[in-house]
Amino acid sequence: MHSLLLAIHLIHAASVDTSCSIEVNGKRFALYGSYQVVESFPDIKVQVVTSFPDLKVKKVESFADDCGEWKEVQSFPDFKIQYVDSFPDLKIEYVDSFPGVN
Repeated sequence: MHSLLLAIHLIHAASVDTSCSIEVNGKRFALYGSYQVVESFPDIKVQVVTSFPDLKVKKVESFADDCGEWKEVQSFPDFKIQYVDSFPDLKIEYVDSFPGVN
């Protein structure tokens, strides 16, 4: 059973590319801009980690224009995220400086 879950995860795994975007289920998302936290139907499933992240994220209040800069909004997001404990599309670490692809 464990190997089946691992195989399913690897099939659906997404990876961050050098242009600071991620492809999930055939759709590409830039990893900067405005985001909304949702409980269901996310664009990206995110796991927060303290080591070995795919992306270092800095929360900003305005102008989330650079890689890894995210601004939380309640409506009209660039992408929607759901926090998960396992099988994420993306592992992130919150930082105060130097956001971007790890």
